[in-house]
Amino acid sequence: MRVLAAMSGGVDSAVAAARAVDAGHEVVGVHLALSAKPGTLRTGSRGCCTIEDSHDARRAADLLEIPFYVWDFAERFSEEVVETFVGEYAAGRTPNPCVTCNEKIKFEALLDKAMALGFDAVCTGHYARLSVEDDVPQLRRSADEDKDQSYVLASLTPEQLRHSLFPLGDSHKSEVRAEAERRGLAVANKPDSHDICFIPDGDTKKFLESRLGSRPGELVDAETGAVLGEHTGVHGFTVGQRKGLGIDAPAADGKPRYVLSLEPVSGTVKVGSANDLGVREIQADRPVWPDRPLDGPTECLAQVRAHGGTAPAVAEVVDGQVSIRLGESLRGVAPGQVVVLYRIDDAGDLVLGSAKIASTTAA
Repeated sequence: MRVLAAMSGGVDSAVAAARAVDAGHEVVGVHLALSAKPGTLRTGSRGCCTIEDSHDARRAADLLEIPFYVWDFAERFSEEVVETFVGEYAAGRTPNPCVTCNEKIKFEALLDKAMALGFDAVCTGHYARLSVEDDVPQLRRSADEDKDQSYVLASLTPEQLRHSLFPLGDSHKSEVRAEAERRGLAVANKPDSHDICFIPDGDTKKFLESRLGSRPGELVDAETGAVLGEHTGVHGFTVGQRKGLGIDAPAADGKPRYVLSLEPVSGTVKVGSANDLGVREIQADRPVWPDRPLDGPTECLAQVRAHGGTAPAVAEVVDGQVSIRLGESLRGVAPGQVVVLYRIDDAGDLVLGSAKIASTTAA
């Protein structure tokens, strides 16, 4: 096949491209420039898509003896990922920008351009596996549970999965680093990127305030209705948050308070005890099904964070929305997050579908 290898400048995408070459594909490397003003240097594991990263990607491509290009996707990344992220927080929701980036940039904008140029597939360094059942592509967890990225890929459509390659799905990260060293790739020991790539200092609240300004409101005790303090905007909080609430007085029982809900119109942030965080029901919209929609109530496993645990659940489609009843409560489930459903048998590694959380019901 003609394969376009997305090369971020990290070890995973470099090894994925190398494996695509070894498999006999005609491989071309491409680095996505996602910032109009990329930083010159990374700070350890913070930040990505810097000038340094593009140079690392080019050196890897040179070693693999494949053509290499840099494509400017900065404007689309800003519109589709950054502005969506800001807008979701302003609306009191908690988005996952990695899910949005995979959906809108790497497997929509990039794949569309690749197909238009005659490529058969896009290859990335994601840790996930693909299989085929009845001629339908199936997304599965990777062999390395700690690095599994099926959660952030679960919004891909069947057509996008048909044209995707994930060469690292059967490997562990330690094996990938060792392979990179054997191949002489300079990125073999490069730190993984963490946090949000377009907020390299990790200060999400400061970033949002720079975009949204101050929107004062009150911190309110969910049980008594008492006003406990003031804040500069609901965008500075997320459901389940404990630190940085700005409340001076401790709770009556002496235990920490947590954010329970956000009301962007009134600017109210409701807080309460850890016991009030539990959720037993989830309503989600905008479902994506790699195969077909659920046929009636379906036992499954539900996951609501990229590196969070799963809970047994029963999910069904009702009037186009996904209704999920959890077998055990989950904490810190926030509107705007993605819920991914996995088949409960077969080791729980097959993605049944995903949807955006619209609302929750407390345990």
